Amino acid sequence: MVRLGFIIGFIALLGALLSGLAAYRVHDQELALDRIALARAIDVHASLVQDRLTERELLARVASGLFRAPSVIKPNMLEPLRSAIYAFKTDFVVAGWVARLKPNELLPAEDAIASAGFPNPQIRSYDDKPIDLAKVTQPIDVLMDLEPRSNETKALPGRSYEQDQVRSAMLTRARVEKRSVASDPVQLLRGGGPIGIIVAAPVIPEGATEPAGFVTFSYELASLMLTNDDMSLFSVALKDPRREGGELVANDQGVVSSRMTAADGPAPSATRTVSFGGRDWHLGYYAKTNSARRAEQTAIIVAAIGFAITAMVCGLFGYVAYNNLRLSREIQVRIGFERRLTAVIDELNHRVKNILAVIQSIVTRTLRHGSDIDVARELLIGRIHAMSNVVSLLSESQWQGVKLKGLFEARAIPHADRIAVTGPDIAVSARAAQSLSLLFFELASHSDEGLSLVGKHPHITANWTVTGEGTDEVFHFRWEEFNTSEATRRPDSDFGLILLDRVAPEALGGTAKRYFTDASYVYELTAPMETVVDMSERDRTDKISAPVRPVR
Repeated sequence: MVRLGFIIGFIALLGALLSGLAAYRVHDQELALDRIALARAIDVHASLVQDRLTERELLARVASGLFRAPSVIKPNMLEPLRSAIYAFKTDFVVAGWVARLKPNELLPAEDAIASAGFPNPQIRSYDDKPIDLAKVTQPIDVLMDLEPRSNETKALPGRSYEQDQVRSAMLTRARVEKRSVASDPVQLLRGGGPIGIIVAAPVIPEGATEPAGFVTFSYELASLMLTNDDMSLFSVALKDPRREGGELVANDQGVVSSRMTAADGPAPSATRTVSFGGRDWHLGYYAKTNSARRAEQTAIIVAAIGFAITAMVCGLFGYVAYNNLRLSREIQVRIGFERRLTAVIDELNHRVKNILAVIQSIVTRTLRHGSDIDVARELLIGRIHAMSNVVSLLSESQWQGVKLKGLFEARAIPHADRIAVTGPDIAVSARAAQSLSLLFFELASHSDEGLSLVGKHPHITANWTVTGEGTDEVFHFRWEEFNTSEATRRPDSDFGLILLDRVAPEALGGTAKRYFTDASYVYELTAPMETVVDMSERDRTDKISAPVRPVR
């Protein structure tokens, strides 16, 4: 009996020790996992917020760069920009043109506002009080046009921003620094409206040193902060730059309110800083659940189970061993997933930067000084549409490459129905696809639309062949437009010539030539197949898209 009691006591002691050890391990691991998950979710959220802010600031910069101001008091100044700003599909509340008017321009400005169809063309203060124009001696900033026009916004043009402290400070800083600037949080539209932020980009005419006005975009604060996710692990608050200790928070409906943080109140689990409009904004993240309490509850449950099955030493040991192995594998999988996610984000950032660099080059070359704005706009839209199409094709193939014949679809280039395409069914790399897509668009957009077909065959042919073997394989591409000559074919643009003769061949590591025959226009491109296919890029994409597996 004594021996049995000793054995039972030993088993009970061993079971208690093992149960306590298991509870301790589970507590630490659950706490570590929760903290890792929370930190990662916060990092992802802050990155998404920064991307949204960068996109919206880019919209303001692009809009100001595309803006042309022959006269600051011309009515409907935003008319040429409407298609461009809506193409970005950002969630701005109001886009506006704020002109910097001299005293002698105020009366013509009232006439321009009236001719644009706004109900109250009088130049007035921001609180709708009339301004004695005879007493104005310095230039003032006046809202001249806006988009969208609704019953709520039509009454805004004609207001001067001089008496509004927030908007006046924003425009003054944008004028001095000559870059896009964000305002303090402010009620949009009228008093009692949603709280948001306004970003203003100065429009500086060519040869001038001072802005002729500003293109402004206003955004609701809740959408910028991405606060309406009920399933997130945290709630987010924006540090109020207007007062120390103040925070701006949004509820599930997106209504933003202000609050003061108490000295003895809960501190944020983490803080992140994002940049927007030439200033830093501080986000505070508050965890919705108590990780320590949750870990303690899990540990108590494990300990209770251990005490309940103390007599089953083998089962208890097996359970603990299995549980520890499962948790260890989960940690390894999560660590591996985070590393893979970091690699994917780095790769995505690299590809997005490349795409933005190409778009920047397209915009700069297309909208060069002295170009016809209507022709340039059509070419710009077409070139960006060609880039958008190839990115869509790459996304559909998970960036594994694009079938070369897919770049000749009607949605990608003009006159696709008149092009006879022949060649082996090869998949080109992402980099090659972007260069070839722009190349095909330039060739197709400058082909003569008035030429008839020859017999039953289209008068444009595009064919390619692959010669050689192994590392000596060479890609040959030939574009030929029949029944055309140097006199009938529309000349290539400056950007098109650079793309045809230098950019596309250099991107593929090859050579190109173009010439006219007696009956056709010919463009030929030759490049090594290893640069056209680029297996290293495909292998890298395969590696980061492979499923994460636990380490055994």
